Amino acid sequence: MGGERERFTLIRGGKEPTARTLASLSDEALLAIIATPDGDRALAELYDRYGRVAYGLAYRVLRDSSLAEDAVQEAFLTVWRTAGTYVRERGKPSTWLLTLVHRRAVDLVRREQRRRQPAPVEETAEPTPAAEEEATLRDRRRAVQTALQQLPPDQREAIELAYYGGLTQAELAEQLSVPLGTVKSRMFAGLRKLGDLLREAGLEPELEL
Repeated sequence: MGGERERFTLIRGGKEPTARTLASLSDEALLAIIATPDGDRALAELYDRYGRVAYGLAYRVLRDSSLAEDAVQEAFLTVWRTAGTYVRERGKPSTWLLTLVHRRAVDLVRREQRRRQPAPVEETAEPTPAAEEEATLRDRRRAVQTALQQLPPDQREAIELAYYGGLTQAELAEQLSVPLGTVKSRMFAGLRKLGDLLREAGLEPELEL
């Protein structure tokens, strides 16, 4: 893992490619190159596109800059190792990447919580209100994630970039290369559908990502 971390750090600051203009390629084309033995620069290009959004998502979950950087780095390393497993039908590369970042950030949160927990006592304590609230929030987030997977890919991507990455609608339009009106339409339709799905699950449609 140490060697991979060092290599990732080096390619982030690597020179621009000369034989191929990676910036003109689609995200899917970049993943195809990353899956090859010569995918370093393609990974660096992908980082240039989504590193800021990925960090924003990780920091939103972790509230710690160092841990957020770790989560982003681990996610991009996962992309490097598993780019060949990407399945187009499951969502866009950006959605896949941000899902990896979110999962890693949540893993780090859990690790930090375990590290800070006091030594267990033999007595079985009654669940505290805080523990019950945490369990309820965890169940709600799981329900939201399940509902998100039922949305059309373009609506799901817009919502996840907005709430995970903290992007404004104008930033979303620039990120997705679509008109601002299209972003607003996707957000409106996606949130309405998400609310309907949460109501069907017996939850109030307050988005908890």
